[in-house]
Amino acid sequence: TMQIKRLVNDKILWDSFLEEVDTRIVFAQKQLEQRIEPAELHRIQGEIKALRSLKQLRDKVNGARTEMI
Repeated sequence: TMQIKRLVNDKILWDSFLEEVDTRIVFAQKQLEQRIEPAELHRIQGEIKALRSLKQLRDKVNGARTEMI
């Protein structure tokens, strides 16, 4: 867990990680456009969903911060 906290709290590492995740999402979206088989479409959709959930890792590890108004 300490390594994950280091990743999400180190701006340079986190930004690099997000860039890689975004690159993989774009690649998966291109694959999605080229597939017609339902099983492949579902697999790629699941991959995109998993990649997008990784972008929420910081909030999950650090706990969602709520603003008091």
